[in-house]
Amino acid sequence: MSISRHSSTAKYTRLDEHQHHDDEDDESIHSDGTVDELIQSDDPEHPANLIPELCRGFYTLGWVTGTGGGISLKSGNLVYLAPSGVQKERILPEHIFVLPYPQPAVVKAHTERTFLRKPKQEGLKESACTPLFWNAYELRNAGACIHTHSQHAVMATLLWKGEVFEISHQEMIKGIRIGGTGKTLSYLDTLVVPIIENTPHEEDLTESMSEMMQKYPDAAGILVRRHGLYVWGPTWQSAKTQAECLDYLFEIGVKIKLMGLPVCPAKEGGL
Repeated sequence: MSISRHSSTAKYTRLDEHQHHDDEDDESIHSDGTVDELIQSDDPEHPANLIPELCRGFYTLGWVTGTGGGISLKSGNLVYLAPSGVQKERILPEHIFVLPYPQPAVVKAHTERTFLRKPKQEGLKESACTPLFWNAYELRNAGACIHTHSQHAVMATLLWKGEVFEISHQEMIKGIRIGGTGKTLSYLDTLVVPIIENTPHEEDLTESMSEMMQKYPDAAGILVRRHGLYVWGPTWQSAKTQAECLDYLFEIGVKIKLMGLPVCPAKEGGL
């Protein structure tokens, strides 16, 4: 699916900055700083329609409760973001932020970003996960990135004390792609998911996530200790299925470990 970027040259700063645009005569840009053409479509596969639908599904799984978690989809030269700090199961297309890709400047923590569209509703902020989503786009050429607050992911980070979660000889490993975007793993492969330490502010995870993605180029996701998971894929479908497979593997891995059984049988002396 390809979605054409609007021809407007309008640029928007972050939500906490003054709204402005460069072309005062562009009638498609509302006085409140929105470009609704970017989020209005009857196509159910349009990112502005998909994000609310996916968030509702993730909510039922317990991944984005209490306003936590997030999702971003990239389509051509546009990036779509769910807002931050809202009830994810109640998101609507008009709540979506749209950014140009690539950005004029490198996307880092606590830096100003350029927007093509932001919501009319007062108080809505861009996802605090934005620079972390950008890691997936820049380092893995991903088409989608999902952030969950899954309890299974959190438990895995507590039981695996080192810098990686590992598990092998599980059928669901076959649903994970090398690097998140490459070939799928096999039953006999050992799945390795790096773990980074949590920080008080989401954006401050950006650098450590980037470092781990470069250290473990085959990793399909990044665990954040006592926090959750970031997972990506070449498409939203792939990111979603890999998130589901990883969540299953975290859950079964925790259960196996608590029972004192080998999580990686070949390494631990027995199948």
